[in-house]
Amino acid sequence: MSGNKDSYYLPEPSIWPIVGSLALLFLAGGFVMKINNISMGGMTMLVGAAVLLVMLFGWFGQVIRESESGMYNKQVDRSYRLSMSWFIFSEVLFFAAFFGALFYARVLSVPWLGSSDTMEQLWPHFVAAWPGTVAPGTDQLVSGPGANMPKFSPMSAWGIPAINTLILLTSGATLTWAHWGLLKNNRTQLIVGLIVTIILALSFIGLQAFEYHHAYTELGLTLGAGIYGATFFMLTGFHGFHVMLGTTMLIVMLIRSIKGHFKPDSHFGFEGAAWYWHFVDVVWLGLFVFVYWL
Repeated sequence: MSGNKDSYYLPEPSIWPIVGSLALLFLAGGFVMKINNISMGGMTMLVGAAVLLVMLFGWFGQVIRESESGMYNKQVDRSYRLSMSWFIFSEVLFFAAFFGALFYARVLSVPWLGSSDTMEQLWPHFVAAWPGTVAPGTDQLVSGPGANMPKFSPMSAWGIPAINTLILLTSGATLTWAHWGLLKNNRTQLIVGLIVTIILALSFIGLQAFEYHHAYTELGLTLGAGIYGATFFMLTGFHGFHVMLGTTMLIVMLIRSIKGHFKPDSHFGFEGAAWYWHFVDVVWLGLFVFVYWL
């Protein structure tokens, strides 16, 4: 149905939701087979991933073509803004669960274990300290009360994490600068701002990969390093995944900007990606303070 300013927009029937459902079915089924050591599990997951990519390109491509052809009205714009707002809110709750687990372990569980008579009887050398218990006769930390637990050193905040904080904050500023260029119909400022933002995003991803390698090979900090290792990698790892997703969004916005998409008064595709990227920035500030610094 063509866009009419006075009518409620109703999209044509689409096959893409069915294709997306099949993709998720193959991914979930393949994962179940994989963990049960069924040989077809890996291949089934690859098929699901391929179908999902086809769905993403097809569905988003259709939406972009409809938008550029002028089919959408203000009602569609409002619906997209509400949808993106609820999506980001769901992401806030997602990270809140992991921050809550960190708070529970650090502020409640560790002190409680330190004051427990049972813990003192089971592990006389247990010391209730974060990020782990102190191994007797060493300045390193272990992930649990047993002397046979792997030793690890916590990640320092004043190295790569501090650099990555500066990178993400700068990327937020460059993305805002690109947005200002779009509002002024300055295509050059828009494109240059996006390019710089993407370069900063890729730098963040590269530095985090180096940080993980350093943690595993030199610090002994792994997912198996007790509650500190588990919360550290779950929080920073999921954030890193969101950075990669946000970077993909920005690359798509760059390609669309080069093609001449977006207008000063109609560019929610760009705004939605910018909202998501600023959300990623805010989450990282929380990670830097509560995971790395304090």
